[in-house]
Amino acid sequence: MQAKKRYLLVSVGAGLLFLFYLWGLEIGEFQQQQYQYHQFPQYPQYHLQEYPYYHQNQEVYQPQPLPQRIPSRPPRHWPGSTELLEPYLEGGEQEADTPQLHHQHTSPRERRAIRDNIYKNKRCRMETCFDFARCQSGFRVYIYPPQRGEEISETYQKIISSIEESRFHTTDPTQACLFILAVDTLDRDQLSLQYVKNVRLRIQSLPTWNDGRNHLIFNLYSGTWPDYTEDLGFEVGQAMLAKASAEMVNFRPNFDISIPLFSKDHPLKGGGIGYLTLNDTLPSRKYLLVFKGKRYLTGIGSETRNALHHIHNGEDIILLTTCKHGKDWERHKDSRCNRDNEEYSKFDYLELLHNSSFCLVPRGRRLGSFRFLEALQAACIPVILSNGWELPFSEVINWRKAAIIADERLLLQVPSITRSVGHDRILALRQQTQFLWDAYFSSVAKIVLTTLEIIQDRVEAHVSRNQLLWNSLPGGLYALPQYSSDPVQFPFYYASLDCTSQTSWDHLCSDTLITCKTPSQQFTAVIHTVTPLQSQISPVVKLIIAVAKSKFCAQIVVLWNCNKPLPPRNKWPSTSVPLTVIEGQTKTMSSRFFPHDVILTDAVLSLDEDSVLSTNEVDFAFIVWQSFPERIVGYPARSHYWDNSRSRWGYTSKWTNDYSMVLTGAAFYHRYYHFLFTHYIPASLLTTVDRMANCEDILMNFLVSAVTKHPPIKVTQKKQYKETLMAQGSKSSRWADPDHFAQRQTCMNVFSHWLGFMPLVHSQMRLDPVLFRDQVSILRKKYRDIEKL
Repeated sequence: MQAKKRYLLVSVGAGLLFLFYLWGLEIGEFQQQQYQYHQFPQYPQYHLQEYPYYHQNQEVYQPQPLPQRIPSRPPRHWPGSTELLEPYLEGGEQEADTPQLHHQHTSPRERRAIRDNIYKNKRCRMETCFDFARCQSGFRVYIYPPQRGEEISETYQKIISSIEESRFHTTDPTQACLFILAVDTLDRDQLSLQYVKNVRLRIQSLPTWNDGRNHLIFNLYSGTWPDYTEDLGFEVGQAMLAKASAEMVNFRPNFDISIPLFSKDHPLKGGGIGYLTLNDTLPSRKYLLVFKGKRYLTGIGSETRNALHHIHNGEDIILLTTCKHGKDWERHKDSRCNRDNEEYSKFDYLELLHNSSFCLVPRGRRLGSFRFLEALQAACIPVILSNGWELPFSEVINWRKAAIIADERLLLQVPSITRSVGHDRILALRQQTQFLWDAYFSSVAKIVLTTLEIIQDRVEAHVSRNQLLWNSLPGGLYALPQYSSDPVQFPFYYASLDCTSQTSWDHLCSDTLITCKTPSQQFTAVIHTVTPLQSQISPVVKLIIAVAKSKFCAQIVVLWNCNKPLPPRNKWPSTSVPLTVIEGQTKTMSSRFFPHDVILTDAVLSLDEDSVLSTNEVDFAFIVWQSFPERIVGYPARSHYWDNSRSRWGYTSKWTNDYSMVLTGAAFYHRYYHFLFTHYIPASLLTTVDRMANCEDILMNFLVSAVTKHPPIKVTQKKQYKETLMAQGSKSSRWADPDHFAQRQTCMNVFSHWLGFMPLVHSQMRLDPVLFRDQVSILRKKYRDIEKL
């Protein structure tokens, strides 16, 4: 009996020891898995939990792998870091989802120390690391003055100039909401000639640094060879980072901003136009998928580039790499280098770019690449292979409408992915690339202004733009939310809105209810007056009476910018519509476009006091405007031209079949342009217009053409438009000034310099009433008196 008890005790003890042993193994495996998940933060389980916003705004292609049985290898299970690439990697370093794995020259502890040192405030958000109290007087941006002997790169000077010329800039730090460093922080590669030393000491000595609170730091390159970590060489603290090649693992959502990587040759303003023209409507191109670039042999680099030859077929998929770069490339070249270099030289990069439907954008030394912007401009749909890259301006841009975001681990499936995209979808994607390029990426100024507008939307969240305004023409930079956050209040979206069906809006803003709205059925006449009201036969009185007879007129507003006292009410004519007289406080030329609250209709008829229009002409022009609510529609037309002898833009008032401007002395437009003119155009430019008392109508044409990319609309008028009915020698008439025409020539060049390009578009279209000049009875014509001489 005793022996049996001892036997049982020994058996139970041995069983317990075995259980403890198994438990120890499980603990070790669990700790190892924790370490691996720290190293591989891009796995779907971790990614979905930590970064749900990314998956809501980016369409990642994740096909379900078919079950396969490979006799020579054990079964594989998803996810796997580089197992899917093993069949076609040739001994190179294998790459996981995040560039953290490439830091093979530093230990995990050192990598964590670098990251923790830079991002001590990794949990920073606008609510915790931003002082909103500084922004009570408005969103103003202050740039620190440069220190003596401090040099900055040409690229950083472009960023500084873009801010200085914007409407956000202030020279008073007490009025600033956001602060910009004068220290060049763009290139933090210690091997670069542009690397600035002692940045930490310089920024910490700033009087308002405050651990980076309310500061914005721009950066294009971080880290250095061989690891290329995100080490900036100084602590960013609570400052926001506007950074290229931003990694999701370190990116602080809704606090940092991901910007594109752009070269030093990227233009300050204007920028190159996109390559998708109106004549290029066919969605298919010569090539399906192309890439031409470097293949790295040593140091950190994309092993994806080393594997591109597996899907290159030399026909419609052209993927070319070269290892012929660097000083000692021959010492490290592999067996494919000579063959790759030979084939690399057979194709022209621009020819490939402009003749392919898709352009591969793999990561290089860093996550971002110049190929990204090059593909956008060329209307070549980017196929992004850079796991863990926070795409530029992903907070506001829906990249699903312009790019294919693939997985580096599934490179072999990229050809089938691109072939599965239909022609209609290809055309839509290409059109969106052109919109995004022109709206946000074509110049340094647009990249910087987009960054500032995103921050302003965060600061003034109650009037911020929605996704529709950011992702539809004309873009977020021209759709100011301070006017309205409702898209139907803008003149740009009528054409996209089918009032008989709501489905046309579903693809634009699926989670926002948009109310159907048609262009305004009435207008407000705004008459700019600068001369005294002499009698009831004054031109302004006749004009008021003629406009008031229009069945579409809702009200008449007279802007009294005359230096004489305002006439009493009984001096003004009696009208069937409300007549309001507003006395200007500043009495400047730019004040004629001030967004007065008294203007209640969308349509505005802007008139000079000496305009000569009949009621029929007013009615017909308004009917035309209802079909083109985003443009200027009117009578007096002017044109511009390039003067080769003087290398400058010229202005002409000759009556020809060609025009590019419709003067606002007799024209319809949407009232939103009053708000845009007042709040978008820099104060310095408005001051120039007021000082000359001239060119405000030209500036409005520049603004509207820059927004719409279309010319104005000229309509038929009864008589030749007369600039003034006043005596030409009268001092009260600005048209009598001999310098008037010369000033307008100067304005053309000042305004084009402000925009960085010439926005005016020539047109030869004139819209006439039905049966105009036809040899039929006058009784059959609706606008009969337009044909009268």
